[in-house]
Amino acid sequence: MTTGPAPDAPGSLALVDIGPLLDGSDVPGVARQIDAACRSLGFFRVTGHGIDPALLGNLDRLAREFFDLPDDVKQRYAMARAGSAWRGWFPVRGELTSGVPDRKEGLYVGLEHPADHPRVLAGTPLHGANLFPPGGLGPAVLAWLDALRPVADAILRAVAVGLGLPPGWFAEHLTGDPTVLFRVFHYPALADNADAAEWGVGEHTDYGILTLLAQDDLGGLQVRTPAGTWIEVPAEPGVLVCNIGDMLDRLTEGRYRSTPHRVRNVSGRGRLSFPYFFDPSWDAEVTPLPLAGSPPAEDAGRRWDGASVHAWTGRYGDYLSAKVAKVFPDLFASVTPGPSPRRPG
Repeated sequence: MTTGPAPDAPGSLALVDIGPLLDGSDVPGVARQIDAACRSLGFFRVTGHGIDPALLGNLDRLAREFFDLPDDVKQRYAMARAGSAWRGWFPVRGELTSGVPDRKEGLYVGLEHPADHPRVLAGTPLHGANLFPPGGLGPAVLAWLDALRPVADAILRAVAVGLGLPPGWFAEHLTGDPTVLFRVFHYPALADNADAAEWGVGEHTDYGILTLLAQDDLGGLQVRTPAGTWIEVPAEPGVLVCNIGDMLDRLTEGRYRSTPHRVRNVSGRGRLSFPYFFDPSWDAEVTPLPLAGSPPAEDAGRRWDGASVHAWTGRYGDYLSAKVAKVFPDLFASVTPGPSPRRPG
């Protein structure tokens, strides 16, 4: 196990201690570091978050126990059983990235919505109850979500300050009722004769505002630099990896980058990762901020799909639904009546 964060090195992800942000002793200093990271790579590493390591240790142990179960047992908690809530388990190669099956399995989770929630009653995608197996995994996931929420709020306060906005701008305008999604991903070890082109997850960007990623000690995550090269993200349990999503890229007109990344597990063991997506409110319309100075020219080659988040308009829920519909097209068709939503980008 890695015992501490690796130091910064040329071409690496910045390491930001957010302790002074959480205790209020140096908000401007932390904001400057985060602002610089968002304007360059769009990824940075987070220490000083104060989360009890035992929470991740417990979650890791229980997740491994779940993924070790036979597929026919895990099938009892398959996403199709949760209907339009899109919660539950999917098998290896059951999720697509740019139309290509990923070499991973996973458990989709979100905020718990009661049966009488207006969006649940309306059959809105990604709203409903979680589909957890019996035992401790569900409580461990929900405890982890509770621990991450203050960290996400704090980082967005720093982002606001870095952009010259009041600290509470995001909570007031975009994330007062956030869309919070969470995944537990298991990347099986690659066999010696595995297809060299097969990725745990292919090149992509995240959709919303912020992602906070916890991972085990095996590594495999790679980030595309502005120069087009790929760098490895250190495997540091206890150090969170933060990256920005398409909506923060759109909000800042490209001043902050939604950076492509990908995963391939070559460790020889099964890898776990735990991405937490902290996104705009479902009905929020994300429009560019009136920031000082000219935004950078859009680099169409920066994204693998050639799409532009700046050409899209509408509610965030529509953007997210359309994106997830591409990831699980068969599931979307089976649980969503009527035509597919307009696809962003």
